[in-house]
Amino acid sequence: QVQLVESGGGLVQAGGSLRLSCAASGRTFSSYAMGWFRQAPGKEREFVTGISWSSGFTYYTDSVKGRLTISRDNAKNTVYLQMNSLKPEDTAVYYCAARSGSYSNTDFRQWHYWGQGTQVTVSS
Repeated sequence: QVQLVESGGGLVQAGGSLRLSCAASGRTFSSYAMGWFRQAPGKEREFVTGISWSSGFTYYTDSVKGRLTISRDNAKNTVYLQMNSLKPEDTAVYYCAARSGSYSNTDFRQWHYWGQGTQVTVSS
């Protein structure tokens, strides 16, 4: 069992940066793939990025490549999302997720554990 709590969201101007954190509880955090999803109003939850349990592999959706970076610190049971060069279309609630399987699975229904979400708003 894994409990996830996100933090770090907020309001930022276009071109700015934010860093999201996701703190996990549970002894087996290091064995799970971790990911970030986002959901804008009226839209389906969308895969953003995933990272393998060992941090050796990452996967990004095309729209965020080169701007967003996922990382994890297994000693701190925390995963991060560094968000640079933010655009208004990045505005959404961002969710941290965990699964015992591939980090590159983009189907939100295949992820097992979820945080409560944190709002990111990018103004133009």
